[in-house]
Amino acid sequence: MKREVLAEFLGSMLLATAVIGSGVMAERLAGGNAAVALLGNTWATVTVLGVLIAAFAPISGAHFNPVVTLVALSQKKIRATKASYFLVAQVVGCCLGTILAHGMFEVPLVQVSTHVREGLAQAMAEVVATAGLILIAFTSPSAKEAAWRIPAWIAGAYWFTSSTSFANPAITLARSLTDSFSGIRPADVPGFIVAQFAGAIVGVVLWRALAEPTASVVEK
Repeated sequence: MKREVLAEFLGSMLLATAVIGSGVMAERLAGGNAAVALLGNTWATVTVLGVLIAAFAPISGAHFNPVVTLVALSQKKIRATKASYFLVAQVVGCCLGTILAHGMFEVPLVQVSTHVREGLAQAMAEVVATAGLILIAFTSPSAKEAAWRIPAWIAGAYWFTSSTSFANPAITLARSLTDSFSGIRPADVPGFIVAQFAGAIVGVVLWRALAEPTASVVEK
């Protein structure tokens, strides 16, 4: 279990570092062009995510996300003890990833975001983004498939959702600690997290609806 928890911690930390670090870099280089900044942030995030899934899936399953772990727990794909360690590793890893990104760019290590992300539209966007993530993650037949399917979904959702697809409570908390392009105001964090859990429920319902039915024992 130590290897698995370490994999979740490292994966979560590096994912958050990629999200926050690329946000800082994109903001600096884009010259005020939000579309260019978002494109840079998207590219860095999804490429790193794909590599991390490929690297750590054989060890821990590469959850890096509390909603993924809780869905796995609800479906009895992971034990409660392991799930609890994973949740702590994900949250701590993501928050430390923000600090690491700040350190590399010589900005205050811990900040309070002022980036407003509120309203029903953004909550709806997080439901859609998270539901799609859960559906794709749990219908992927292998880690190899998940390593491109999940980043592809996130890349698209960065652009077709008004929230830019956080879809991860641990990342959401971490992004409240940066006042950069990737940040979210702390007051808006609870609404995003509630929407993400709602999206996870929708994702599970869709996954179960699309799953192949179990063959009947009795022939009709």
